[in-house]
Amino acid sequence: MLGRSQREWHSKMSIVVEEADEVVFWLEIIENLNSNHINAISELKSEAIELVKIFSKSRGKLNTK
Repeated sequence: MLGRSQREWHSKMSIVVEEADEVVFWLEIIENLNSNHINAISELKSEAIELVKIFSKSRGKLNTK
């Protein structure tokens, strides 16, 4: 963590999770509005959901120590 506190790391990871979750939200809106590129948008949404899961799990591991 390069000398940073666990609280600061947790706080920053919380921001990352919130931002990634917001990306999923906007991709869902775009997906509902635009059927022309539905496959590309669906792939991006799937990737964003995976990132939310990864970041959430990383953030949660700090709490279990």
